[in-house]
Amino acid sequence: MATIISSRQFRDKQGYYFGLIEKGEQVILRRKGVSYKLTPIEKDDTLMTEEEFYAKIDRSIQQAKEGKTKTIHNKEELQAFLHSL
Repeated sequence: MATIISSRQFRDKQGYYFGLIEKGEQVILRRKGVSYKLTPIEKDDTLMTEEEFYAKIDRSIQQAKEGKTKTIHNKEELQAFLHSL
């Protein structure tokens, strides 16, 4: 079950609500009729800037131009490739 709170409640007792979140409880913040689910960022989550994102795209385009890509023609090749990872 989720704990639903107002933005005022959150401001007044942030530490308490962060503690609930760290224990795995769901905390939903309601503000002006809109709900926000507060969740911790996991190690698997990736956050990058717009600049980093476009740099990654540029590197990928360069790799494709250099032939450093793999072409997969059918389901079997795809499965073999995925199993090799």
